[in-house]
Order: sequence, then structure tokens, then C-alpha cells
Amino acid sequence: MTETAETAPQGDWADRTEQAVLDAAIERAPALGWNARLTRAACEACGLSLGDQELLLPNGARDLAVLLSRRHDARALKALEATPASTMKIRERIAAAVSARMEAGAEDMEAAKRCAGFLSLPTNVDLGFKLAWETADHLWRWAGDTATDQNHYSKRAILGGILIPALTMRWFDGREAAEVFVARRIDNVMAFEKWKAGKDFDAPMRTLTDVLGRLRYGAKA
Repeated sequence: MTETAETAPQGDWADRTEQAVLDAAIERAPALGWNARLTRAACEACGLSLGDQELLLPNGARDLAVLLSRRHDARALKALEATPASTMKIRERIAAAVSARMEAGAEDMEAAKRCAGFLSLPTNVDLGFKLAWETADHLWRWAGDTATDQNHYSKRAILGGILIPALTMRWFDGREAAEVFVARRIDNVMAFEKWKAGKDFDAPMRTLTDVLGRLRYGAKA
């Protein structure tokens, strides 16, 4: 079950109230957009004063965007529980993960559209990238990724680069167009990984290091 105000831990006022405000924001976003006005209206609907609002959501609509993204992440991961990653090839895992995340957001379609527009503003692009990275991390972990080297970061950066346009396409162009886009991007990534396999990208650096070493210490006899 996706966490809402009703299912959040009863002992945590902040969590319960955040989810209640998010519920109210999702309901009002189609009419108000995703902005400071929405934040205030959602808080008022939950009986929060301006002081309570500043305590709970100090960054206003940006904090609401974080709550929405994390709710959709949790919803996607819940849906993926019925799909054992170990039974699929890696490209199938990523396609399934991205599809689940797109459909998780589609349940709040109109609010997701407004939030996407908000995150596309120059002042909020940083947050959009941060949330895409966070989502990519969740999906890669579900897919079984355990990399701790540079691949940990490159995988999340690549998947984040797929997620941002894919989610936008899902909201505005529909599921079919988004799924086609994702499939093509995954094919492109897999082709690059196949080309990269066996390439020794560290060779130039080793060559440079060897040359510098000989210059400093002299060639070995």
C-alpha cells in the first residue's frame, strides 16, 4: 500500500502531516499549479498556520516536490515486488523499473504534470536532477546493482538521463510514446556498454605514467 496520511506511522506527527498536506496538494494542483499558492492552500486545508507551514515545509513547493517524488518512488518499488528482478535480463529489469516508476506517477497525472513544469524552471533544475538521481538509485538497487566503483555513479547518471525525459513524455505524450523512448535509450546504452567492453581506457594514463617515471628515474637497464 502506498503511504498516505492515513497509513503513515501514527506516532510521527511530521510524517503524517506531510502526507496529509501532499494529499491536499495533489487534489489542488490541477487548479493552482505547483507553487507557493498551492503550498499555502494545501497547508490551510490541513489546518496549519504559517508558522506550522514554515516548520514543516521550509522550502515550500520544492519540499512538496520532494514528497511527491518519494511517494512515487515508494509506489513503484511496491509494484515491483511482484516482479523478481533475478528472473530477468538486465535490460528487462531496467525497462520494468522505469515503466513502474512512470505508472506510479501517472496515478497522480495532473499533479505530476504541474510538478514537472515546476522542476523544469531554472531555479529548480538542481532539485529535478537530485530527485532523478535518487529515483535511479532506488531502481538500480531493486535491479540488484551492487557496484561500489565508478560504475555506481555512471549507472545512476545514465538512468537519471533516461528518467527525466521519460517521465515528461509519460505525462504529456502518453504511455506508448514513453515506452518506445525508453526502449530505444536502453538499446543505445547497451550498445555502448558492448562497445566499451574490452576497451582499456586506462592505457593512455598508464603510458603517461610510464613516460614520466622514465624521465624522472631513468630507463631501466
